[in-house]
Amino acid sequence: MKILGVIPARFASTRFPGKPLVDIAGKTMIQRVYEKSSSATTLNDLVVATDDKRIYDTVKSFNGNVIMTSSDHQSGTDRCAEIAEKVTGYDAIINIQGDEPLVDPNQINLVAACFNSADTQLATLVKKIKTQDELFNNNTPKVLLNSKNEALYFSRETVPFLRNYDKKDWLKHHTFYKHIGIYGYTVNVLKEISKLSISSLEMAESLEQLRWLENGYRIKVSFTDSETLAIDTPEDLEKVLSVINR
Repeated sequence: MKILGVIPARFASTRFPGKPLVDIAGKTMIQRVYEKSSSATTLNDLVVATDDKRIYDTVKSFNGNVIMTSSDHQSGTDRCAEIAEKVTGYDAIINIQGDEPLVDPNQINLVAACFNSADTQLATLVKKIKTQDELFNNNTPKVLLNSKNEALYFSRETVPFLRNYDKKDWLKHHTFYKHIGIYGYTVNVLKEISKLSISSLEMAESLEQLRWLENGYRIKVSFTDSETLAIDTPEDLEKVLSVINR
């Protein structure tokens, strides 16, 4: 199994324009993501996929691999699919979030390990929810699993609903999982799902992975204990800096 890591990176961002190039204690965010991801032992190669010349030049400046892609893509998955068309020789692609400068390389390895099974089509990570704030935060997608550790459904709502218990006691009576947004795809499946139309469930929840489930694809799930810290706003940058400074 030959695996390519892809870091989608775009300059345009509604809440934080230009964030891949923001300075984080002397290095750009995209460099930090690239260097951390390079430590993942399961990746045969790693590349940044971008539509911006500034990001392209920055990656080149620290001797990283980078490929220019279309500016029309709606998601990182679509950008990964273009890479799958441009490069050959890989069996699977891991989509690594470009706004997580503290990404844990072991999380990449966990997703990659899902493809040790020949019937894995897609893969992702989940983490056990331990606090009430996470459990009832609608910005935190939750995941329902089947007995084969495959995703049944993703929702911004708290699922499942525990009918017979007060909400303050839900964590005592059921194990809830939140989604960690790193994806793996076999190259063939990636090319297929990139051609799918937006589905009704995806539109309802604004979660692209529901498109895949609604079209009958299976998403294998692996478990992590590591927390992720994405930079979506300038305020998030301060949180990452505090971790690095510690």
